[in-house]
Amino acid sequence: MNVRLGNTQIGMGRYLGLWGVVALVFAWQGYMRDDLLGHTWDFIDYMRWSAIQWYTWAALAPLVFRLGEHYPIRVPLRLGELWIPLLASLGMTGLALLIGALVSTVTEPSGLAEQWRQFVGQHAATGLLTCWALFVIQQAMQFREEKARRELEATQLESELAQSRLQVLRTQLQPHFLFNTMHAIATLLHEDVNSAEDMLLRLSDLLRAFLEECQGQEITLQQELVLLDLYLGIQRTRFKDRLDTRIYVAPDTLTCAVPSLILQPIVENAIRHGIGERVGNDCIEIESRRDGDSLVIEVRNRNSVLEPEGSSTEGHGIGLSNTRLRLSELYGSKGQVELQMLWPQGVACRLRLPYQVIDEDEPEVVDA
Repeated sequence: MNVRLGNTQIGMGRYLGLWGVVALVFAWQGYMRDDLLGHTWDFIDYMRWSAIQWYTWAALAPLVFRLGEHYPIRVPLRLGELWIPLLASLGMTGLALLIGALVSTVTEPSGLAEQWRQFVGQHAATGLLTCWALFVIQQAMQFREEKARRELEATQLESELAQSRLQVLRTQLQPHFLFNTMHAIATLLHEDVNSAEDMLLRLSDLLRAFLEECQGQEITLQQELVLLDLYLGIQRTRFKDRLDTRIYVAPDTLTCAVPSLILQPIVENAIRHGIGERVGNDCIEIESRRDGDSLVIEVRNRNSVLEPEGSSTEGHGIGLSNTRLRLSELYGSKGQVELQMLWPQGVACRLRLPYQVIDEDEPEVVDA
């Protein structure tokens, strides 16, 4: 059986025990005071009187808490709002004194009138202070619960905001990628109709796979490579023998969690700033490996250069900035993006994120 104080429930045994400690303390205090004055009764008498007084308040405390809920004391204090709690405290104190006097008539030889005078004279001030102390405790508990509720709501709102930001960042990539791909198809329509049709079919397969696989913010690296291979198929159709792709994947990284569609904009940048702007051939390499508690993914190309310091980020456009923001939102400081020059020519984009395994059945990776 539990006692309910506001939204808090306390076991009956614990509740009575706490009030028993209060009764014991006040009984001992009364006994020592009278001993100093030179006239005392047996300690069991003090304990009986104290128990009647404080267990009466134990019975009334839930009612005091309910009154505190209905008539809260707000900050800043307004005198016009204090009259109801003041009247309630006077009424509750009077009720406690009356109950105590009634119970005492069972154990004491004097009548109700005498016991009432005794209780009013000895316990009225203490009772009033006790009632207000219970009011204060109820208000403090309610304030703590309200603070915890608001903190929970703030945490939930922050989480929802972070998810919204991630969703916006992810959806930014889809029209950006579609625009570039459709532009390439439109260009091929005047040069190679069959290749343009093939690109349209591959684009349809990529979009279908993306809708099926990318329901959440993260997928496995194996699923990401399936989507990437469909995208690379479009680019191989466009650039034909000029583009070569190689993928080196450590087996223990295939089931690692990565942000969905994280590699496509990086590879798109590598192609765009490589053979998309320069003559000759290019080789796009994708490598994944575990480095301690981190998953490292590198995308390398051999036919581009980094812009001078201060302009490299602008040169890589929405893809790189979007990737930085997504990794920062998902992993904080554990998500990093680095660009490095390769010798004798080329650029490597290195992604570093926490090594987290997703346990579920995954489709096979399509060979590049």
